[in-house]
Amino acid sequence: MTLRSLILGCVAATPAIAASCGELKSLRLPDTTITFAQTIAASADLPEYCSVAATLRPTADSDIKIEVYLPVAGWNGKYQAVGNGGWSGAIDRRSMIAALRRGYATSSTDTGHEGGSASFALGHPEKLMDYAWRSEHEMTVKAKAMIAAFYGNAAKLSYWTGCSAGGKQALKEAQRFPGDFDGIVAGAPGLDWVARAALSMWVAQAVNKDDASHIPPAKFNVIHAAALDACDAADGLKDGVIEDPSRCKFDPKTIECKGDDAATCLTAPEAEVARKIYAGPGRGIAPGLERGSEPGWTTFAGPQPFSIGFDYFKYVVFENPDWNFRTLNFDSDIIRAKKLDADRINATDPDLSAFRKHGGKLLQYHGWSDPQIPPASSVAYYESVLKKMGSTVPDFYRLFMVPGMAHCGRGDGASDFDMLDVLEQWVEHNKPPLQVPASRKRDGKVDRTRPLCPFPQVSRYKGAGNPDDAANFTCVSSPHDR
Repeated sequence: MTLRSLILGCVAATPAIAASCGELKSLRLPDTTITFAQTIAASADLPEYCSVAATLRPTADSDIKIEVYLPVAGWNGKYQAVGNGGWSGAIDRRSMIAALRRGYATSSTDTGHEGGSASFALGHPEKLMDYAWRSEHEMTVKAKAMIAAFYGNAAKLSYWTGCSAGGKQALKEAQRFPGDFDGIVAGAPGLDWVARAALSMWVAQAVNKDDASHIPPAKFNVIHAAALDACDAADGLKDGVIEDPSRCKFDPKTIECKGDDAATCLTAPEAEVARKIYAGPGRGIAPGLERGSEPGWTTFAGPQPFSIGFDYFKYVVFENPDWNFRTLNFDSDIIRAKKLDADRINATDPDLSAFRKHGGKLLQYHGWSDPQIPPASSVAYYESVLKKMGSTVPDFYRLFMVPGMAHCGRGDGASDFDMLDVLEQWVEHNKPPLQVPASRKRDGKVDRTRPLCPFPQVSRYKGAGNPDDAANFTCVSSPHDR
């Protein structure tokens, strides 16, 4: 039996391996060169698996690297693709290993270039398209073909998991290639790449206006403490976390120094910069960061501009490695950036009807204290889908905002959760998530559990019992106030 016939599904499911790992080296797939196919022996914490590497060239200027791991025994019959971060110039083997441990066949891509800079895009429009969406889809198609060849039958279900750029990739897949995946986890998605880059430059310009505008990093925690003081107890429980920052109106001017500058207060220029960080550039360009995000402000408000946003304008919009961020015009230049992006990197299309028709399920999550991708962008996208598709959207798509969580994890909130497990229950057992169990670890031990609630619901303390026990909380409706 040829490998081609295996791909076409001419054999029935069988527990035996249909093709040896080495045979995959001779597998013929469009625009694909398989460069490595070797069985990796089992170790103390990993099963035996077939490791495959390939180079994909869907265009003359493409050079997309992918890797696929196929469990030799104990395959759960499913496929999981894992996403990237930032400008995504590396295969995420760590996430692949995690998928392998769960019994998945899995894959990752370098999105068509090496390194963490966007310099690859300069003079290479096809490579930019590879990064933006083509590499993820091409990887998925080729990985599924390898799975069919190796096992003798296709994966029964396919999942995507990713955060940050990987969350943006997740939404792009649902929007552009709705048949690729049955279930998608989109964490803290950089879905509006233009807006996120614009916000980072807005903050960079504000903190570099002059010496007086630079906020010393030690004062970020001072601002954070004041924001908590103003808004922590608004949900009925003072627990070191702002449950819904969109309803917090803390003004940094309230901690402005009454006299000389001091470590415990803000100068007038510092308070004005903090206001700008919260507000963002406005005018429909981008929302700001939320109250509660202050401990992570070194990301945007450090001595150098945020590299991911800086690279976007340097190499993609202006195509000038010497571009100066101080010259960005938040009217004409943002209009230019939006026109250039069109259907490239941004993943803001609210029409998910084809994904819903496919039977797909989408879980999106975002930390309210994210200092890198504005949480309000996730809320805005979810609401745009509701507006486009109506009140039945929660039947296939739910958003979970995570109080106190920073970018893709960490922070003061309950930011440890297994969104893939929740998604599996929804896709495979028709159990839509009414809430997601989450926990917080301190010094390696769980010290708090909480339910994460589907937006726009929020978690509320019942008024009795241990406030660090999820059993004493419930999800309640709360009007969103932006």
